[in-house]
Amino acid sequence: MGRWPGGTQERLQEAAIELFTERGYERTTVAEIATRAGLTERTFYNHFADKREVLFPEQDSFIAKVREAMGAAPAKQSPLDAVNAAFIAGSGWFDQRREAAQRRRHILDAHTELREREWAKLAALAEAITAALRTRGIPDPAATLTAAISVTAYQLAAARWLADPQYGTLGHHLHTSFEDLHRTARSW
Repeated sequence: MGRWPGGTQERLQEAAIELFTERGYERTTVAEIATRAGLTERTFYNHFADKREVLFPEQDSFIAKVREAMGAAPAKQSPLDAVNAAFIAGSGWFDQRREAAQRRRHILDAHTELREREWAKLAALAEAITAALRTRGIPDPAATLTAAISVTAYQLAAARWLADPQYGTLGHHLHTSFEDLHRTARSW
């Protein structure tokens, strides 16, 4: 049996989003988040380094899965297609959490320090993609440029997904963003 009950991170994130929405990010403490989730402050810190991190659950796991999917991609697949396929492979997890993602987005947009943390997470994603592309034999600066463009395409897809009144999947929006990228590149 595990040390903590299943779903602990999800409970903490849900409690944090509720409290940040109700009281504001600055006026919410880690102790209040833990209490709302029915857990202890120590349990919070067993899962998250600080209050900001509760808004970025599973980020390290997501990056590892993208890197793994890129490593498993067919050698003849283009670098952009390999990155897109890696993103799409993990998109179902996000689709299941769309409402929380929308509320999270509102919180991030309202706080500069949280956007800075998000940018750091996106930079880590770009670094992982760059490393995976180098492993595939793509030299720099092409690997770095492809990773940066791919992360931007990912951000645009996520924004479209969150704003989509038809509730299209993140995978659909990723496909669309990368198609836009291909189309633009061909027109140059």
